[in-house]
Amino acid sequence: MPDTGPPSLGLFLLEGQRALLEGLTLASTRRLLRRAPRGDGQPVLVLPGFMADDGSTSVLRNYLKDQGYRAHPWLQGRNTGPQNGVREAMRERLEELHARYGRRVSIVGWSLGGVYAREIAKQVPDKVRQVISLGSPFGDIARPSNVTRMYDFVSSGQNTSRAGSRSAYAERLRTSPPRGVPSTAIFSKSDGVVHWRTCLEQESDHTENIRVPGSHCGLGHNPLVLYAVADRLSQTEGNWRPFDYRGWQKLAYRSRKPR
Repeated sequence: MPDTGPPSLGLFLLEGQRALLEGLTLASTRRLLRRAPRGDGQPVLVLPGFMADDGSTSVLRNYLKDQGYRAHPWLQGRNTGPQNGVREAMRERLEELHARYGRRVSIVGWSLGGVYAREIAKQVPDKVRQVISLGSPFGDIARPSNVTRMYDFVSSGQNTSRAGSRSAYAERLRTSPPRGVPSTAIFSKSDGVVHWRTCLEQESDHTENIRVPGSHCGLGHNPLVLYAVADRLSQTEGNWRPFDYRGWQKLAYRSRKPR
């Protein structure tokens, strides 16, 4: 993989301002967002990023509810990493929703939440409909970032003390969910927290990458992210297709082929 060191300090320092501006564009793009494909009532579990809680995903969840999805929070408080039974609690939450609705559950995960989402899908693929990650550095999580301590939390409890163990663990995270669980990675080349190259799926007939302009901290309320998430979730089960870049989407989302 090309150099994937931390994003520039400038991008990192501007994260808060850029995220605020992205939030302010929601009102002016409301009409466009309402035109996104609507859902069929499927359950969606939304996982927050590192050091964030369900409050951070409220905009995304409320939008998905308005579009016809049954979006649910993770209910685990602040995301400080997979410690103290968090892995088990997430899986129990997924299984609860699966039992409640009698349907496979889609998972949307922001940053570290997206790493979780992909791992859950690998564990119980029969209960997961699809996975969407937002700026999630699963591709090389051991690489330095502007929140390097994230890796320490993610690797907590794992046998990663030796280089070989750590390498095997990183390789496991890079592996996409199985074919029956489509996976979409949404990323930004101007991400100020993690390097965008670490957030990319290995593209195949059931995986894809969608590039958006914006910050890392604004991914949960960036209008282009909201539209793309709703569009991906709207597909009927078993009939997944890559994102359609024709029309205005071609300009808004640039190219689906990262360089």
